Amino acid sequence: MVKLYIIRHAESQWNPIGRYQGLLDPELSDRGVEQARRLGEYFKSVELDVIYSSPLKRTKDTALQVARVRGLEVLQETRVLEIDHGVWSGLLVEEVQRKFPEQFKQWLEEPHRVSFEGGESLLQVYERVSSFLEEVKEKHWGQSVAVVSHTVPIRAMFCSLLKVDLSKFWSFGCDNASYSLVHMEGDRNVIIRLNITCHLGDLYVEAHKAL
Repeated sequence: MVKLYIIRHAESQWNPIGRYQGLLDPELSDRGVEQARRLGEYFKSVELDVIYSSPLKRTKDTALQVARVRGLEVLQETRVLEIDHGVWSGLLVEEVQRKFPEQFKQWLEEPHRVSFEGGESLLQVYERVSSFLEEVKEKHWGQSVAVVSHTVPIRAMFCSLLKVDLSKFWSFGCDNASYSLVHMEGDRNVIIRLNITCHLGDLYVEAHKAL
């Protein structure tokens, strides 16, 4: 079995204002820095053998807080990068609703059919995170693994792990600095904990429904 901890990065400067980040690279907000520190404090008592992270600042800086308390190196993994939002990147949710009303509606209702102009489709994200998960199962059998990623690849990971259709993408909560625990077994994957944020206390902020 592999114990897989799936972690969403702490709050970035753009999360509270509802700006699409994609592959753009804002820093953590002041609250996000403290969220990451509290996440690291929680993982002091969690056994980990390896930690992977998307190379963007918001994920890497979150991962470093966990790695520091466990005495681990952060391994960069491009397959768990955020979706490339293409022409949506850098726009506020309200701007996207105004400029791309039909695609915005589709993103909320039929995300599996969306392909961002100048960016990626959700299916492409699904394929790359599925490849990563298969490799984790092969390389780290019998170990505890953490991966720090972003909301879109994390939800895609859950679809892949449970073998459910990508149309169910929005069915999984994914708040900033949350963690989930999945037991990757020989013939099935079991979600033990989902979107846990208790460690954040008064720093918890509910994720934007369109991000």
